[in-house]
Amino acid sequence: MSKRIHRRSLLLVAAITLIGCGRKDEAKPLVALEIDPRTTCDLDGMLLADYPGPKAQIHYAGAAEPVFFCDTVELFNTLLRPEQVRAVEAVFVQDMGRADWDQPRGHWIDAKAGFYVLGSKRHGSMGPTIASFSQQADAQAFIKQWGGKLLSYAEIKPDMVDLSGGALHDSRM
Repeated sequence: MSKRIHRRSLLLVAAITLIGCGRKDEAKPLVALEIDPRTTCDLDGMLLADYPGPKAQIHYAGAAEPVFFCDTVELFNTLLRPEQVRAVEAVFVQDMGRADWDQPRGHWIDAKAGFYVLGSKRHGSMGPTIASFSQQADAQAFIKQWGGKLLSYAEIKPDMVDLSGGALHDSRM
């Protein structure tokens, strides 16, 4: 009888151990983190909450926290530079079809699934910016009001996001 009780106890301990361990290879889906009044831009230290227009964040592999950007132009400039070699796990931008342009909070979307408007009259924290949307219809409505050209994530090229002259090198500023 005692061998059977001992064997059951060992099986119970083994089962509890296996349940508690979990699988390390199961990746948790990454989610966008919200900005707060102290969140700063990785490139220039600007406080994100102080400026209008869409914000962005990159989650790099092995990093505990995302890198934030006060403008989508800065995000794309960082991602599209030839020296960008860090492994990117996720990129998020704000859906400006839902977020307030002047005080954008929340409404984060996967940047690769977004629709973008380049060359509009609407400015972000760094002047001319690239407006980001989750829905193509919202991007089209924005274009009717503010102008610009509709692009997908893959259509944005390095010469469109040169930080020395803003989006499209807008000299009207």
